[in-house]
Amino acid sequence: MKKIFAKIYIWLILVILYAPLVFIAIFSFTESKVLGSWEGFSTSLYRNLLTGQMQGNASLLAAVKNTLLIAIIAALFSTLLGTVAAIGIHNLKGRRKKAMTFLNNIPMINPDIITGVSLFLLFVFLHVSQGYTSVILAHITFCTPYVVLSVMPKLQQMNPNIYEAALDLGATPGVALRKVLIPELKPGMISGFILAFTMSLDDFAVTFFTRGTIGLETLSTYIYTDARKGGLTPELRPLMTLIFLIILVLLIVINVRQARMNDKKAL
Repeated sequence: MKKIFAKIYIWLILVILYAPLVFIAIFSFTESKVLGSWEGFSTSLYRNLLTGQMQGNASLLAAVKNTLLIAIIAALFSTLLGTVAAIGIHNLKGRRKKAMTFLNNIPMINPDIITGVSLFLLFVFLHVSQGYTSVILAHITFCTPYVVLSVMPKLQQMNPNIYEAALDLGATPGVALRKVLIPELKPGMISGFILAFTMSLDDFAVTFFTRGTIGLETLSTYIYTDARKGGLTPELRPLMTLIFLIILVLLIVINVRQARMNDKKAL
């Protein structure tokens, strides 16, 4: 009975998590402007989205472009900074290592709204121009700890003598970092990049407080503004479906590659 209830519980959680996504995907294949009203199968919403024939398309496409640009830049810089920070924390000893690990975990536990308000006040104090610059800096700030968390396990699994051996054989610290450490840490760096990209793509609170008043829109702020007008643009349904499918395929490919690499190492 325990096994049956455990399976029922797991399936119930999965249904609760994925039912809204399936619901949106299903109603992305109808022309109805109201979610939940089926008016026959149609791909017109996808056609409107991809050809730019819908009302308000320019602002939606601009929001998507801004979101992707900010997410890519933030993920790249946070991956670089997070990897270097993880190496530094890993090489610390005793209380200093515990203290730095604790400080790295605080931004992940901290509510987004507090992070957003704090960064907003900081940028105002430092006279940082609000817009792309402030949003990208804010996203790098809250994404970097997640990269550290992704890279640290790979450092702990790595043989600590490999780097020292490279130095003993004449490699400079830079060469040893590039040719020894980074290949060993690559799976963690890729996971950290994907996590940072997803976190940046999904963020609303931090973006809302740091974007300023220049009219910068990301996908999350666009949806918020659109919802306040009394409804959501129908073309958001196919957009959400496409984003989910792209991320799903990307995760499947990465996990399959990682499984094959682990099998090769085991052999």
